[in-house]
Amino acid sequence: MTEYEAIIGLETHIQLNTETKIFCGCKADSWDDAPNTNICPVCSGLPGSLPAPNRAVVEKAVRLAHAMNADIQTESYFDRKNYFYPDLPKGYQITQYDKSIARGGHMDVPMPDGSTRRVGIHKLHMEEDAGKTRNEKGRRLIDFNRCGVPLIEMVTGPDIRSADEAAEYLIRLRQLLRWLDISEADMEKAHLRADANVSIRVKGETVFNTKTEIKNVNSIEGVRAAVEKEIARQIQAYESGEKIEAWTLDWDENTQTLRKMRSKETEADYRYFKEPDLLAVHLDEEWLSGLLADFPELPLARRLRFIEQYGLPEYDANILTSERSLSDYFEAAVAAYGGDAKRVSNWMMNDVLKLLNERGLEAGALKLTAEGLADIIKLVDANTVNTPTGKSLIEKAHDSGKTPQEIVESEGLAQVSDDSAIRDIARQVIAANPDNVEKYRGGKDSLIGWFVGQVMRESGGKADPNMTRAVLEELLKG
Repeated sequence: MTEYEAIIGLETHIQLNTETKIFCGCKADSWDDAPNTNICPVCSGLPGSLPAPNRAVVEKAVRLAHAMNADIQTESYFDRKNYFYPDLPKGYQITQYDKSIARGGHMDVPMPDGSTRRVGIHKLHMEEDAGKTRNEKGRRLIDFNRCGVPLIEMVTGPDIRSADEAAEYLIRLRQLLRWLDISEADMEKAHLRADANVSIRVKGETVFNTKTEIKNVNSIEGVRAAVEKEIARQIQAYESGEKIEAWTLDWDENTQTLRKMRSKETEADYRYFKEPDLLAVHLDEEWLSGLLADFPELPLARRLRFIEQYGLPEYDANILTSERSLSDYFEAAVAAYGGDAKRVSNWMMNDVLKLLNERGLEAGALKLTAEGLADIIKLVDANTVNTPTGKSLIEKAHDSGKTPQEIVESEGLAQVSDDSAIRDIARQVIAANPDNVEKYRGGKDSLIGWFVGQVMRESGGKADPNMTRAVLEELLKG
């Protein structure tokens, strides 16, 4: 049976989270704005208007290029990409072609099977976005709000070999963009868009066959599904003797199907030439060194360090480095706790993340500080409070802004470890439940958990559960 492999490259368009557009002063993020209300003569292409580059766009492009191990160019140029489409009012897009802000680069992407795929970067450049169109009741409506929104287009090499690898690359790219505060990277709001170029070949061959391009995918899972469908279609066509044509394909999320949009354009179709209204972008040494002086540890490097330095399982390290403030919070809590990092990880993974997910928060917004979490764990370790009380302190500290110790003192939450007090409550529970006492003494040992729960309830959750169990087992033998 013939074995095939996919050859996949991704073109990602990353919307930068700058305040203004790339060449004018209009607000950059217009997702919630009414159509055609966030435009000016520059971004709507009125005759005589002149663009002025946004410094913040260049700075974010440089930081992303550095994170992608790319070769940052100290001099780059803007170009005009000429094509006609209704949502492109100027009749051309200002982009970068042969002298872009960065060249080369790569990302080493960890895969679920433990392997690593190096995905090379063919090109990384700055450009403006076009508007958007939609069909409504037989009419094509055009919204120019997105015209001039700052983008970085990043094109990978043909280095990805499966739909799953494509999805993993996008997951790690999205993580990196948020980590560096370059983009919100929300695919549903078009902050991150991905087009996939797909071809197949018999495994072991080195040729590159005709590729197709998949567009209009608005989720990572959508990319995975669309690429899988196209790989299967190409294999079927190849085995049937059909010719694979260089089509641009549209992905329909609702029906999970691909359809042909048009034949794929080539670079020659766009008639690139230098943008005459903009000077070259010069990055002097002082500017460049200043941009990279405070460059943070990157998520994949921190993930590896968490595994090696703290002895965390790969699963924990993945979760705890999924978002920068969560990662910083964990490391600060470990330092404050001064004990087993895995114990801190357990509290983070089971309890802190639960609160964050329920409240829709990031760790940086927690009123419970990392030092406060460490204090809670210490209170549990010292048997000052029991584990359920400790867990409840997380939410109470966040809601009140008080320290865990203040809450324990003000609410009288200290654990009851007095043998006589627990015995008094246990005797009351036993006396009130003769049927269950009989069942327990008749061999239903699992009821011990029920009795412990009753004592905990009667004590307001403050009884030492281990002591409670030991006392109950002793009394129930009688």
